[in-house]
Amino acid sequence: MKSAYAKYVGTSSLGMLLLLLSFPSAQGGSWDRFKSSIGASQQNTSHTNSSLSQLEIMKGLKDALQIRTKKAVQEASSKGGFLNNLNIHIPLPPNLQKVANILRHTGYKDDVDTFEATLNHAAEKASTKALPIFTQAIKDLTFQDAKAIWKGGDTAATDYFKGKTWQPLYEAFEPIVHEAVQQVGVTKAYQGLTERPLVQNIIQGTNIDLDSYVTNKTLEGLFFLLGQEEKKIRKDPAARTTDILRMAFGQK
Repeated sequence: MKSAYAKYVGTSSLGMLLLLLSFPSAQGGSWDRFKSSIGASQQNTSHTNSSLSQLEIMKGLKDALQIRTKKAVQEASSKGGFLNNLNIHIPLPPNLQKVANILRHTGYKDDVDTFEATLNHAAEKASTKALPIFTQAIKDLTFQDAKAIWKGGDTAATDYFKGKTWQPLYEAFEPIVHEAVQQVGVTKAYQGLTERPLVQNIIQGTNIDLDSYVTNKTLEGLFFLLGQEEKKIRKDPAARTTDILRMAFGQK
């Protein structure tokens, strides 16, 4: 078990890193200066007066994550956010993909394209409800979680949220997706497509849970955007638009 002093030094060292990286001059060599700071703090406790408290570290990281998730949700929920983004575009369900090209060349192109578009519009509409769910997950972040995220890779925060919140997010998101599916006409478009004899012969005996399919694809898209935003903040100093972002995601 770590002594109280060891825990204090560990917290102070993390805080000193965030403080160091918040200044414009902390470009290149930041990691070396941080290691020197750790050594100095271990030898002389008078340096601890300049370190950040756990509460300040937590607030900085949580605020940074809030900004990042808000941006990702705004991108996903915008018009064409899923439909026009090849990275998160929702394709036809697997059991229809194999006949999509045949259908498009046998007079059913409009039906296929309409159905695929409604899947993406449902995801865009559902994404507008995601921010409060992510916000609660950020509020529940512990100091130990924050340290793990800080020490992790380019998508450590995204991976943390995916691992910890996928199931509760899915359960909260599915009724939202179900409503969106009805509003944008996914079911109607699907029925119009699957009533074709050619399609019926191919998909006979299979069952597509549209709500589940769109929910999973929507969450996959949101987490992809979260990961992209996190990478920008970690790697691109220009993306750290506030002191909080510079403190939480400064160079290691």
